[in-house]
Amino acid sequence: MKRLFAVVLFLCLLYTAALADSLVTNGGVSLDAASLPYNTEDASAPVVYFISDISADSLVRAYQALGVELPGKVGVKMSTGESTRSNYLRPELIADLIHLVNGTIVECNTAYGGSRSSTAMHRQQAKDNGLTDVAELDILDEEGSMELPIENGVRINVDYVGSHFANYDSFLVLTHFKGHAMAGFGGAIKNISIGFGSSKGKGWIHSGGTKTSGGIWGEQDPFLEAMADAAKGVDQYMDGRIVYISVMNRLSVDCDCDGSPAEPDMHDIGILASTDPLAIDQAAIDLVYAMPDSGSLRRRIERQNGLYTLDVGERNGLGSRNYHLAVIGE
Repeated sequence: MKRLFAVVLFLCLLYTAALADSLVTNGGVSLDAASLPYNTEDASAPVVYFISDISADSLVRAYQALGVELPGKVGVKMSTGESTRSNYLRPELIADLIHLVNGTIVECNTAYGGSRSSTAMHRQQAKDNGLTDVAELDILDEEGSMELPIENGVRINVDYVGSHFANYDSFLVLTHFKGHAMAGFGGAIKNISIGFGSSKGKGWIHSGGTKTSGGIWGEQDPFLEAMADAAKGVDQYMDGRIVYISVMNRLSVDCDCDGSPAEPDMHDIGILASTDPLAIDQAAIDLVYAMPDSGSLRRRIERQNGLYTLDVGERNGLGSRNYHLAVIGE
């Protein structure tokens, strides 16, 4: 009966989510969908759902539009935020969705100091940010790392994630899309690569697959290649038991790992949902570049060669850059 209800609900949502000819963002900007470079009418492309309203109810609707019932024990991968001032997704926004999937918030410790560099500090920061009031928190690398193989990696052929990763049957990747001081932008790809990476794995990715500790910072393009490869490892390992939702609000040039991020100087856009991590990031980039007030974020992305990550994801088979944009009716 539960599965039948899910199928009926999906069909109802499919009826109300039309392939877009146009859309209006949360900030009131009207866009011709044909102006988004990678939006296509090709029926073989993955669907990226869009809803302009940014609310707890809209997050639930975006997830339901995917028509996916995540099996077993569900981990909700999100950033817990470096401080109460950072732009992490607020508890009141995400609580209903996490409760719907009966999820556990999952994260890994950082490799660069800060308020989340140890499990005890990380748990305290998540508590300060109100997240432990929403759901249980699991620090995936509290007990070390596990290896994930990567097929056809451009830079690396193994990824190191927190060992508790193996305890979950499926994942909901809940991303706050924003800029990033090193990657240019932080989207779904960063959330499942750097984000799922243990402290060891973060060093491995940042160094372009040359180090797992010590001076981990390496050259820019090898870092971006390793990040796209690590994302491929996670998505490939989960084999369809993973979905992606990105919230495009508080679009600072700085990431949620920055305790004092720059104040956003562009309007909010909306919520995206997809089963393809490359497609959802490409759609987010297309939307950012279509915004008349996104100059600061575009410059941050380009300064770090951030779009190269999408090129690598296409080369290593992470997903599809082309997508169908479907607007969920409000």
